[in-house]
Amino acid sequence: MSIIKKILKFLGFGLLSIIVLLLLVFGYLSYNPKPKIIRLERKPMTDAQIDQKARELVDQMSTEEKVQMMSPWLKGTWHWFAEMLGDGMKYNQASYQAGGNKRLGIPTMRFYDGPRGMVSGKATCFPVSIARAASFDRDLEFRIGEAIGQEIRANDGNYFGGVCINLLRHPAGGRAQESYGEDSYMLGQMGSALTKGVQSQNVMACIKHYALNNQEDTRTKINVEADERVLREVYLAHFKACIAQGAASVMGAYNRFRSEQCCHSKHLLTTVLKEDWGFKGFTISDFKDGIRDTEKAANAGMDIEMPSIEDYGDSLLEAVVAGKVPETAIDESALRVARTILKFETAPDPIPEYPKELIGCKEHIALALEVAEKSMVLMQNNENVLPLNPSEVKNVLLVGALAVVENIGDHGSSRVRPEYIVAPMQGFQVQYGQNIQFTHDTGEDLEKVKRLAREADAVVFVVGYNYNDEGEAAGIGGDRVSLRLHDNESKLLQQVGPMNEKSVAVLIGGSAIIVEEWKNQVKGIIHAFYPGMEGGTAIAKTIFGAVNPGGKLPFTVASDESHYPAFDRLAEEVTYDRYHGYIKLDHDGNKAAFPFGFGLSYTTFEQTNADIEVFDNRVELSVNVTNTGRVAGDHVVQLYIGFDQSSIEREHKLLKGFQRVSLEPGETKTVILACPFDKITWYNPNTAEWELERMEYEAYIGSSSDEKDLLKKSFRIE
Repeated sequence: MSIIKKILKFLGFGLLSIIVLLLLVFGYLSYNPKPKIIRLERKPMTDAQIDQKARELVDQMSTEEKVQMMSPWLKGTWHWFAEMLGDGMKYNQASYQAGGNKRLGIPTMRFYDGPRGMVSGKATCFPVSIARAASFDRDLEFRIGEAIGQEIRANDGNYFGGVCINLLRHPAGGRAQESYGEDSYMLGQMGSALTKGVQSQNVMACIKHYALNNQEDTRTKINVEADERVLREVYLAHFKACIAQGAASVMGAYNRFRSEQCCHSKHLLTTVLKEDWGFKGFTISDFKDGIRDTEKAANAGMDIEMPSIEDYGDSLLEAVVAGKVPETAIDESALRVARTILKFETAPDPIPEYPKELIGCKEHIALALEVAEKSMVLMQNNENVLPLNPSEVKNVLLVGALAVVENIGDHGSSRVRPEYIVAPMQGFQVQYGQNIQFTHDTGEDLEKVKRLAREADAVVFVVGYNYNDEGEAAGIGGDRVSLRLHDNESKLLQQVGPMNEKSVAVLIGGSAIIVEEWKNQVKGIIHAFYPGMEGGTAIAKTIFGAVNPGGKLPFTVASDESHYPAFDRLAEEVTYDRYHGYIKLDHDGNKAAFPFGFGLSYTTFEQTNADIEVFDNRVELSVNVTNTGRVAGDHVVQLYIGFDQSSIEREHKLLKGFQRVSLEPGETKTVILACPFDKITWYNPNTAEWELERMEYEAYIGSSSDEKDLLKKSFRIE
């Protein structure tokens, strides 16, 4: 009865709701059980052996069996919703299966979503991807992938649909939190690290959403136009990088590209992905609305429909029988699916077993805390207000509704449901509550909170967003309506911030938040993003100095909305050019309020002795980094390559390398960053080739995209 009440509440009462409920119940009662999991012997096999085995199996298949390899096991939308009904309307609690062949012993593909962690059960909830991007730490992201892969295996899955690498073209994009920010190179590096980590546990990693999927509210309607150079250099380069690192699968996007559904686009799915890049894995559709036409999708190279049969299954079989989809097309798709599944299901495992106890285990939770700590970005620290000294501060006021809220981000398809979530207030109390009194006020009564702020030793404002403000359109949020804080929060900071000399704002949110109207009314600003299940702990430890913040902004915080590209959240037509983020600010001559790659520390760093060396196929920049302060800390060295001498339209500079380095007080390390020449080529649409310009380039090495933070060298490629 509790489930029925929950559904009625979800749908709203009335005759229509009752009809829908009855249909859901019918779907649930008629639901076909999923196939029994097939286990294969895990032994070393070469790619050639796997390819041969897959071809032999596909050759034995009937047309119906090949179509089944391309189809999900859920028999339509009602079965999909009925399954969620059985799970209390929770998404993807059991794996979504597709393909497989019991007769021939081919396992199914068993899908679990992400990217904050496995969405099923009580899995570990890591900080959102954009927070992890702020760590600028590939190794850390690889370890997250390992942990997610282990939890998926422990839940009998073999596929992770959570490597989201869509470019953050504009901060208002609803799913900004799921991606790695505004820079294509960063997306490729972090996405590749997560991919390799997941796949190290023999779980297929899916990169998504392919392609040009950058806003939510009209995601199933919008048509995106972009010329071939912009497409290849800006919006596909990070997908290409992840494919080069072995990504097993690619999910098509909801939106249209050049007036054609992305999941129907032969240019994207076959010409670019499979022919130009040599992709050997398989493609899947975005869920339900990705495919609109059976023939177009199958003929374009869409290998699997997800998550329930709408356009494949019997419809695809009929199209093949009628000659509208050639048998060779489904032969190719069935082979790709079989080959990839066999590769991952026969590979020897790195650990002996994957017990259920791995899901949400203490080691993974410890990793979630480490990630949250390394993701914190200290944006402002006037008069060195931070860290607070726990021996001097005895009465701390936390202000804002979000200070006591379990806030881990979007409630859409990426939602993780961990065993517990540490809210900021809880984090402060657990870590420091024995010696410090923490009180909370929502801030609704300004006169009251002003008085409390004057009486406190320090004030911490926790402000920003939650799933109602931003996220997947299907999960309430959608695209943001503003790049600034809610009016009540902005007013709170402006009026209450000056009441205390130790006032700090902690920002919660999935991308850039413009802070101009209130930043001078508080002494400190920390961007905490959506910091995962241990986020409150990480925030508290950072505020009091147990953690030295080393995160850097993976996006540009502008001083005005006009410095970003135009963004219409209700648009159904849009044209993309190459300019966004720090690239656009460079191009337009605008100065960022907080530049890409920027982040302060509780210590100081000095960069000296920059040097450059040009080899036959790469350029290398080296720089000495010294911790000149009194505490240990992390620094991120960034390499940008400039193209001012180009004879074609190119960016002023682009990120082409980064490395996070830890330094003790007084310690110096030499950091060397290399940029292969193939990373600075341009795509010539006339020759359909990537070409290297023979000219003088600029190289910048330093601590942010702002050139005052960079040392400059020039080099020439003859």
